Amino acid sequence: MVAFAKRTTAAPTFSEFESIVREGLGKTGLMLFMELDHGAVIRKATDRDNPRMVRLIMGNPLIMQQMARNVPDAGCYAPVTVLVDERSEGVHISYDRMASLLAPYRNSEALAVARVLDKKVETLLSEAAG
Repeated sequence: MVAFAKRTTAAPTFSEFESIVREGLGKTGLMLFMELDHGAVIRKATDRDNPRMVRLIMGNPLIMQQMARNVPDAGCYAPVTVLVDERSEGVHISYDRMASLLAPYRNSEALAVARVLDKKVETLLSEAAG
């Protein structure tokens, strides 16, 4: 991700920036920015073998800019966060839909983009859950 950040920062035009971003996208049009192992922290604190819990920060800078042009506060919510955690009854996935987060702003353009992003995230999660 460091190399990606350096390349996008150095891009002299939006067109070049866009090209670099597109190179880094997966088949759903998203990229993983960061993975935080929350479970490791909890396991260290409790000296147990569980839980297994990971926070994934993912998105697409091109989608974010489409939303933030219309609703600057979209930058508070993008990239999106997905929490995957294993509980006694099975694996749980938590995700706040971008459309729900942007609905209070009542901007139809940003909301339409948010719905597309939500569909991409939900498709990815569905495919990962198999």
